[in-house]
Amino acid sequence: MALAMMDTNKRYGIVSRLLHWGMALLFVWQFSSAAARVFFEDTPLESFLWGTHSQVGVVLLALVVVRGVWALINAPRRPTSVSVMATLGHLALYGLMIAVPTIALIRQYGSGRALDVFGFNLMPGFDGEKIAWMTELGGLLHGELGWTLLALIVGHVVMAILHRKLTNHDVLSRMT
Repeated sequence: MALAMMDTNKRYGIVSRLLHWGMALLFVWQFSSAAARVFFEDTPLESFLWGTHSQVGVVLLALVVVRGVWALINAPRRPTSVSVMATLGHLALYGLMIAVPTIALIRQYGSGRALDVFGFNLMPGFDGEKIAWMTELGGLLHGELGWTLLALIVGHVVMAILHRKLTNHDVLSRMT
């Protein structure tokens, strides 16, 4: 069976599925690094995982933009949503997948620290005073919205399972 690249009204194509599951794996890594930072501070596990947090966050932000563009390109062909709540849930997921790393980038810039991602300098640092509103925004919202994103992701998984068991909408098979 050949794998369709483009989405159809019955199923997501290989590009959509690779973006979805690839990002899912990166989110597991990302939330593991955040959990290690909270629960295993000053341990080798935290050092190993946390050292990749910013880089993986930038990759996830880039992938969500690619995924959004790909979704727009495929919009007329995609499987229809099973409910208004599912549509709103997906919009909330996308909103947080953009907001959380964007707020972190704002905080990073305001801190004056450089940002290197896999050897590429994306943001030069600067000397002088930090930009308080930027660092405060990040301190106030990045972590809290990140954990909210995790809760929505867990809800997303639970609802995919419940749709199959309770309503016979096998939404999971459309993405596998």
